Amino acid sequence: MNDVDVVPSVVPILLILTSLVPALIIFGLREEQRALRTTLNLAGALAKVAFVIVLIPLVLQGEQLRTEIAWIPGLSLLFVTDAFSLFFVALSAGLWLATTIYAIGYLEGAPNRSRFFGFFSLCVTATTGIALADNLVTFLVFFELLTLVTYPLVAHRGTAQALRGARVYLGYTLVGGVVLLLGVAWLTLEVGPVEFAPGGIPEVVEFARRDPIAATAIGALLLTGVGVKAALFPLHGWLPVAMVAPAPVSALLHAVAVVKAGAFGIIRVVEDTFGLQTAADLGLLTALGIVASVTIVYGSVRALAQDDLKKRLAYSTVSQVAYIALGAALLSPLATAGAIAHMVNQGFMKITLFFCAGLYAEEL
Repeated sequence: MNDVDVVPSVVPILLILTSLVPALIIFGLREEQRALRTTLNLAGALAKVAFVIVLIPLVLQGEQLRTEIAWIPGLSLLFVTDAFSLFFVALSAGLWLATTIYAIGYLEGAPNRSRFFGFFSLCVTATTGIALADNLVTFLVFFELLTLVTYPLVAHRGTAQALRGARVYLGYTLVGGVVLLLGVAWLTLEVGPVEFAPGGIPEVVEFARRDPIAATAIGALLLTGVGVKAALFPLHGWLPVAMVAPAPVSALLHAVAVVKAGAFGIIRVVEDTFGLQTAADLGLLTALGIVASVTIVYGSVRALAQDDLKKRLAYSTVSQVAYIALGAALLSPLATAGAIAHMVNQGFMKITLFFCAGLYAEEL
């Protein structure tokens, strides 16, 4: 790859708008406006895929497109199309398109479709923002937005069981968000606004050498915050309960958005915030490896014990995402690459399984 060439551009914002604009329009549609709603859903999903296809050659040539939006004094929202972010956007965009096609047919004749597809698109908007975030503050904003816009999808059917599952999901993820906020605020207070950097942020690496105890505590907060959405044991309790949601939402939670955002966040914290060596020196990788290993075994055993198909798949996800966390904890660039590759494997595998589970549930 050539040397990185960072170019100011509005393209990262346009990538976010491909799902945000359809969402805002869909909320205002009447239920009977099926054709227009379908057109907006598919147009947004196809536009995001098209952007990704156009951007891949540029990123492979070493060009990064970057957007900075002044937010509050001293802090900016930063978005960039680096290789890792575009990888995650490509995965999300491709699976979003597949899930959109599935959801259109799955929800045919169901009530509140405009509300569903509005929040559905907002969920992908938040996921895209997480992927393109170039600093911890931007990552935090979209990470929390993802929590809020996914709650109505889990509660969509409005039954007592759906509302309970949504409350459990919201409780877990909001607590995780507060923990993540504490870590981001503490780290920003110690080293100032920080931007992700492959191999670790220099200011963070220096801070870890200077004050390893505080750096370890901050790292633990950050990993715990993202670990909730990654459903690492014992922070996984929300995931099986949230399976009361419609099958397209389950697929979205497992393969496209929430769980993948947690796994993505683990890699961002380990690789692009602290760096593998610094994270290892602080003991963060050892702790993450132990938690991931326990989660792999626990999720697999619990999956085998389930009679409910969607809950069995949920516990399978608990186990499979832990493999991604374990790869990030092994102090090896090759293991990290394997973790990233497994994001694709698990995404395609689990979205297909949930599509099948949804068909069984509707037919039988």
